[in-house]
Parts: sequence; structure tokens; C-alpha cells
Amino acid sequence: MHPILKLLDNINLINVMGVVGAFLFMTVGILITLLIRKTDEVNQQKELLNKMTRSFNDLDEQAKLIVKTDLELNKAQEELDKRLSGLNSLQKTSRLISTTLDEEEIFHRLDQPLMSELGFEKNLILMYDADKKLHCRIESGFSKEEIIYILSQLEKERALATALREGHSFSSVSSPKVRKEKIMQLFDVEHFILTPILTQEGMIGIVFVGNRSSASSVTEGDEELFSILANQIGQSLENAQLFEQVYRSRQELESKIQERTKQLAFALEEVKKISKTKTEFISAVSHELRTPLTSIKGYASLLLSGKMGAIPPEVKDRLAKINKHSDNLVKMINDLLDISRIESGRAEMHLLPTQAEAMIENVRDLLTPQLKEKNIQFVSSVAPDTPPVFVDRSQFERVFINLVGNATKFTPENGRITVSASPEKNHVLFSITDTGIGINENDLGKLFNEFYRVENEINQQLKGTGLGLSLAKNIVEAHQGKIWAASQLGKGTTFYFTIPRQPPGKDTTTVIPTQKPDAGI
Repeated sequence: MHPILKLLDNINLINVMGVVGAFLFMTVGILITLLIRKTDEVNQQKELLNKMTRSFNDLDEQAKLIVKTDLELNKAQEELDKRLSGLNSLQKTSRLISTTLDEEEIFHRLDQPLMSELGFEKNLILMYDADKKLHCRIESGFSKEEIIYILSQLEKERALATALREGHSFSSVSSPKVRKEKIMQLFDVEHFILTPILTQEGMIGIVFVGNRSSASSVTEGDEELFSILANQIGQSLENAQLFEQVYRSRQELESKIQERTKQLAFALEEVKKISKTKTEFISAVSHELRTPLTSIKGYASLLLSGKMGAIPPEVKDRLAKINKHSDNLVKMINDLLDISRIESGRAEMHLLPTQAEAMIENVRDLLTPQLKEKNIQFVSSVAPDTPPVFVDRSQFERVFINLVGNATKFTPENGRITVSASPEKNHVLFSITDTGIGINENDLGKLFNEFYRVENEINQQLKGTGLGLSLAKNIVEAHQGKIWAASQLGKGTTFYFTIPRQPPGKDTTTVIPTQKPDAGI
């Protein structure tokens, strides 16, 4: 072949090969590019798959957590429902046992389906008797033989009894393993609560509840619930015992009061009889004494007058003393008769409206000689708005005479006696105040007793009957008033007495018997 043709053929061949090579190169480039893209897509898919795997795992964990939380919530809800049911039952039982103060009725009301409502198959309430021995008051789910065995074993379990007395409760959820197994074996249960019944006196009993079935397990809420119930039982029983003690004490007290009342009533009747006998005796003796005293005084006066002849001075002095002492005896007899008549109700008071100032001035005139003799200032102080008082004037002036005379006797020279009157709400208040020697506080309560005389220097020198204040008291009380005294040694004494502003009757002139009302017991 011609070299040129051969060259051309080679050139064509080379061109063809170049074209083929370029095509192959382009194809390889394209394939490499596609491979790179596919690799990137695969990597992206792998990354996406990893993310999906992680998300799925997270979702799975969350699902597990949700399921777990749901189970816990369901359990908590069940526990809450159970506790609410227990609290309702506890409230109902507490209300039942707190509304009675009878011990037997408390146990009767406790013997209700409370334990069943709380989900317990077995229950016991054991109480200590007076001999500190346990005995069963309420039981459910136990035979008699089992109860006897339980009581005997509890008596032997000193450590358990000591722990209960100290206020410790035991349950299958919180007790130590050894203690838990012993209690489970003794009561033949798998779940239990054992709690003491306590009062201020100490432990008086035990509450036990339990289940054999593992489906009804005990919770801390159950333990707390039965501790509250045991405390409520203890408080109710303590209240019942206190009420019983108070009731018995009241019965004994009422019995003693009735007996004492009978004794006092009998004593009062005896006092009335004695008082009546005394009054009748004084009245009789006084009447019997008046006749011979009148004769003695008459003969003494006759002899003193000289109508039966002259008498020696010594005899005259003796006769004067006889006459003076006869006057004193007559006054004493008259006072006794007046007291006797007033106490027995035989004296009548003729009540008329009387001005207080007029009575006081009349007493001043009567006692002026005694007041001037000791230079005693007499002061009358009657409030302007003091109304008239309804009194028997002749009798009532004797009150002033006795009290002012008494004040004159115990007031030293240049002293002062003040007689006052002022209106009060329902009565008129009178007072007689002196600047005398005063009265000991121990003697104030005895001043108005018949024949009582205060032990002092003046009474030792001046004799008296001790009837003046007693007569004044009887007259004031016959007018439905009151009389009393206040005093300080060395500073003087004040006698107070009151008279009602209105008379006992409707008429302005009233006659009232002087019989005083019986004193109450």
C-alpha cells in the first residue's frame, strides 16, 4: 500500500481511537460522577436511617416511660381511692364513737363493717381489764381457739408489749424482718397493721388488721390511718371513763347534799324550836321580873322622898343606887320584851311617811345632855332629795337613839358624830359615823348578837346590857331593811342601815307584823 495511504489510514485509525478514547473517558467521567452522587445519596440515606433509628429508640424509651408512669399513676390513684375510702370510713366511725359517752356503746358502734370497708379480712380490738389482762372486745376472721392462742402469746411477748406501750406501731411495710415474721406467724397473715390504743393513763388496748391475700398489701397510708383510728378510740374511751367518774361523783355529791340538806333542815327546825322556847322564856321571865322590880323601884323612890321619915346619908346613897340599877333592869327587861315581840311576830309596826331630818333632830334633842357632857359635835347631813321613809317613828327613833348613844359612849371628848341620809336606787341609806376608838375586825360580825359586848377599856368601866344593837337590828329588819358596820381601830366606826323607799303594802299607812321570813338553807 502506498505509504501515504498507509499514513492516512494510520491517521484515521488514530483519530478513531482518539474519538473512542475520548468517549470512554467521558463515559468513565460520567460514571464516576454518577457513582459519587449515588454514594452521597447512600450516605444521606444512611444518616437519615440513623436519625430514624435514634428517634425510634427515643420514642420507645418515652413509650416505656409513659407506660411506667401510667402504671404508677394508676397505682397512686388506687392508693388515693383506697385512702379516701378509708378516711370516709374513719370519719364515719369517729363520728359514731365520739357522740356517745357509754363504753359499751362505743364498742358496739365499732363492731361495724369498718375493717371490711378498708379491705381487711381479719381484725381484732384487744383491751386490758382492771387486772392488766388482755381480752377480746371485737374480732373478725378469727376462731375462738385462734384468739385464745393469740392472747396467750401476746402475754409472753414482753418486748412487743413494751414497744407498743411506748407508742410504736408495727406493719408489714415498715417492721423489721424478725418482728414482721413473728407477727405474720402469730396472726396467720401476710400483710398487717398492729397499733396501740393510748390514753393519758398509758396503753389500754391494741388494734390489729391483716390480710392473707397478697393482692391487698398494706401501705404507709393504711398504717397512718389506723394510728389515727386507735387514737380516736383511746380518746373516746377516756372521755367515757371521765364522764362515768364525773357522773358517779355527782351522784355521790347529790346524795351527800340531800343528806346534808335533811340534817340542816332538821337542825333549822331545832333552832326554830329553841329560838321560840328562848323567846317565850325571856318574855315570861321579863313579865315576872317587872312586878317585883316595880315594887323595888317604888319603895326605893318612896324612901328617897323622905315621906317615911328621915334616912341617913349612907342609906340614901344606897337607895339611890338601888333606884338607878332598878331603872337599868327595867330598861333591859323592856328591851328583851321588845326583841321577843319582834322576833315572835307579836309586835306591829305602824308605817307612816316620815322625814329623816325630823327624826334625826329629835334624837339630837334627846341626847343633847350626853353630847354636851363630852363636848361632842353632832353633825346632820341629809341629802336634799331624800324622800320620806315609811317607818314606825317611835320604834325607828330607838334605832337612832341606840346607835348615836353607842357612838357617844365610845367617842372621846371633843369628838364628832355624823348622821347622814341619802337616797339610793330602791332604798334610803342611813349612816352614823363617829371618831371613837373603833372596833376590832374580829368583833364586827358579833356586834348584833344579844348580850354581846366588845372587850375594851370603856366597856370594862361602863356597864351595859349588850341588847341595844340587837334591838336596833330587829327593828331595822322588821322594816325590811339591813344593818351592818365598818370600823378601823383608833379611827372610828360607821353603822349603816337601809330602809326601802316604798312600804310593803299599797297604802301610805301600813301595819305589818314583825315576823321575819325563815332563813333559807
